[in-house]
Amino acid sequence: MIKVVGVRFKEVGKIYYFDPGEYEIEQNQNVVVETARGVEYGNVAIGTRFVPKKEVFQPLKKVLRMATPEDDEKNAENKLREKEAFALCHEKIEKHKLEMKLIDVEFTFDNNKIIFYFTADGRIDFRELVKDLAAVFRTRIELRQIGVRDEAKMIGGLGPCGRKLCCSSWLGDFDPVSIRMAKDQSLSLNPAKISGICGRLMCCLKYEHETYQYLDKQLPKVG
Repeated sequence: MIKVVGVRFKEVGKIYYFDPGEYEIEQNQNVVVETARGVEYGNVAIGTRFVPKKEVFQPLKKVLRMATPEDDEKNAENKLREKEAFALCHEKIEKHKLEMKLIDVEFTFDNNKIIFYFTADGRIDFRELVKDLAAVFRTRIELRQIGVRDEAKMIGGLGPCGRKLCCSSWLGDFDPVSIRMAKDQSLSLNPAKISGICGRLMCCLKYEHETYQYLDKQLPKVG
């Protein structure tokens, strides 16, 4: 067993394990951690606990410190700067007449990089856009193309069920979903009825699939 703490960097993002060291960290506390892309500020989704070593990718990065009021203030400032960067980048995209849709902007906590998330139908030559953005922000710029499922997760909305999208309210990771799952559940194969607002098969087709498979093996056939 190994001692870990689970940290999220987005409200409904993936949970990453870190080494808490000597800290006893509880859920919903904020921490500053070392990541592959630098120092980051995150929220604790899973408090200090022991998990089997096989569930953890080694070596674990460390929790540098519990977030201080200064860290909280800096994170809040970054959120405001992200909104300003979004507006500026949108303006530059229109200026260069690029066929891309800006979805989100993210500053790393140490401000060493700004990541702009976008969707597009094909490949985009955004070299001039990057130059313009780097001239304004004077830091590393990364433009990252994402899929429609990630777009729905970032933007949010209501699903066909009338509830807030699973991906933007609680679902941390996307699981593969297939048309076979709809067939096994005897659902209509009409794409309009089994697709989410992202246009892909609804994530909820996966939720009860294992139960349907189990029952199909255990129960007698119809008739």
